[in-house]
Amino acid sequence: MTADAATPSFVQIFTDGACSGNPGPGGWACILRHPASGKEAEFSGGAAETTNNQMELQAVIEGLKRLTRRSRVEVVTDSSYVAKGCAEWLPGWKRNGWQRRDGKKLVPIKNEDHWRELDGLLAKHSVKFTLVKGHAGHPENERCDVLAVAAAELFK
Repeated sequence: MTADAATPSFVQIFTDGACSGNPGPGGWACILRHPASGKEAEFSGGAAETTNNQMELQAVIEGLKRLTRRSRVEVVTDSSYVAKGCAEWLPGWKRNGWQRRDGKKLVPIKNEDHWRELDGLLAKHSVKFTLVKGHAGHPENERCDVLAVAAAELFK
């Protein structure tokens, strides 16, 4: 095997979630980009009764699920909930049995099923998160927003 074949491929995943009401009809979207080949693909979907945070998580989940081999991944999101959750909070939640501290007691985390699925996918890749400001002209974030809102509209 050559050194190039052993090196994981680099992929960018741009994500966004949207919800009309919270909870309410929601949508997610992601753009997968393989810079080395120039290939790019868009995906979106939604649910009739969901929350914005669930759709933000689902966008990352859906992007990572589409990778067919171990990759170096940059996830670009406007969700500090997702970025901080993955980078900072997840290890503690797992250590505490998927619970978080609320004062002196532990309480179940919200969206545990999404976090568990995302945790499994993160373990398969080398992932870093880049947080961008939403609705601030970032081209891929704006495109994901359009796709996510359109997906949410299908459930109204």
